[in-house]
Amino acid sequence: MSTDSEQWTILKVLNWTKGYLADKGVENARLEAEWLLSFALGLDRVGLYVNFEKPLLSAELAAIRGMVSRRGRREPLQYILGSQEFMGLEFRVTPAVLIPRHDTETLVREAVTRAGGAKRALDIGAGSGCIAVALAKLLPAVEVSAVEQSDAALVVARENAKINGVTVRFVHGSLFEPFSGELFDLIVSNPPYIPTGDLAGLQPEVRDFEPKEALDGGVAGLDFYHIIIPAASAYLSPGGWLLVEVGIGQAEAVRGMFAAAGFVEIFSAKDPGAIERVVGGRNVLESIGEATP
Repeated sequence: MSTDSEQWTILKVLNWTKGYLADKGVENARLEAEWLLSFALGLDRVGLYVNFEKPLLSAELAAIRGMVSRRGRREPLQYILGSQEFMGLEFRVTPAVLIPRHDTETLVREAVTRAGGAKRALDIGAGSGCIAVALAKLLPAVEVSAVEQSDAALVVARENAKINGVTVRFVHGSLFEPFSGELFDLIVSNPPYIPTGDLAGLQPEVRDFEPKEALDGGVAGLDFYHIIIPAASAYLSPGGWLLVEVGIGQAEAVRGMFAAAGFVEIFSAKDPGAIERVVGGRNVLESIGEATP
């Protein structure tokens, strides 16, 4: 796209961008072209369409060209636009955090369903904060904590809590390490679960731009489940729930880990694509709120 004396209207730029992105292997090139132009010009998609014949200024063309170039290198659209919707909420995203996926909404919904009389919840591996913030929004009576070992991710997560008007206790650390002596009624986690050998075959957007530490789950993709599930009972109230997101084909193995760790009422839940996406179980002894004999 040249920014010289040639006149570029919104429609002409849109069509050029669609073709350029398609040539670079971007799926839904037309739709993404519309999103990029809408963002660069401060218009919604309707505004884009009613201004198709409007000529663009050199500064506008330069801004659009920079964004399109980034997307052509397969940088995720969400990093370029700086945000991603999750559970009806808007989240800021940067390359420091994994981009929230709608698959993970299944984890949040299942957690809310089982929250019951929960008073305290913990999210292990906060990332952008999308899970913890969504739980805090949907369960206002619950005190939500979240742990994350990346300082850069914590900055983003705290900002997202502020943007969405909720209070979440974000803690720097690894897994359960910062919570010695604490008990929670609900623990959730979306740990890294991509097998190491599969990382090279991921889409460029994921492989080359999203944080590897949020993706790599070890040889079989199950390393973090082997740590989290056996340890969780010591941090769960009697009858409290542990729920984890899992990758394709991992649910059976993870259910076995729950059983081996003594959990009861073990279940799995499918995402909208009919993939078993969440596995959970209940800590033994009394249900939340029942008195200890």
